[in-house]
Amino acid sequence: MIYAMVFHRKSLGHVPAKFHENTTIEIVWTIIPVFILVGMAWPATKVLIDMEDNSKSDMTIKVTGYMWKWHYDYLGQEVRFESNLATPMEQINGREPKGKNYLLEVDNPLVLPINKKVRFITTANDVIHSWWVPALGIKKDAVPGFANEAWAIINKPGIYRGQCAELCGARHGFMPIVVIAKTELEYEKWLKNQKKK
Repeated sequence: MIYAMVFHRKSLGHVPAKFHENTTIEIVWTIIPVFILVGMAWPATKVLIDMEDNSKSDMTIKVTGYMWKWHYDYLGQEVRFESNLATPMEQINGREPKGKNYLLEVDNPLVLPINKKVRFITTANDVIHSWWVPALGIKKDAVPGFANEAWAIINKPGIYRGQCAELCGARHGFMPIVVIAKTELEYEKWLKNQKKK
């Protein structure tokens, strides 16, 4: 624009072009962007639909947020328990050195099998919480009176940590999430022991 203003100004003798709209060009420069947008929207929409598709899940876990802990309910398995912060108060109050997983330890971790599609239903009992496990790609709000859904397939056994990601009160920072992924055989053993309890 600066080049055009400096080198094509009236004082240098340049005369503006005298033409009116060209319907053909206007149609072309409207149609081409429409095709580009549709071409980009089609695969993006397909991916978004696939991301939210909870059908054909192998199991369902109901996750309920409380001030300040998580409650897990293995639907159809009659297994349910609460998961609370397990970091010692001595570390929190600064009387002992902080551990490796400071504020990321729980007394009852959520145990899941690998290579299974797990559906999560998140809700809350008191205020808004958010169940967030970054390594699993899940962050779903837990809202009282509503049920949100997410799903994951864990490929490798291991420990996956997360936290409440919604400022929910004075002890918000004390709501860690620990997911332990086990092989199917180990998971079945764990599930059998939980049912006995």
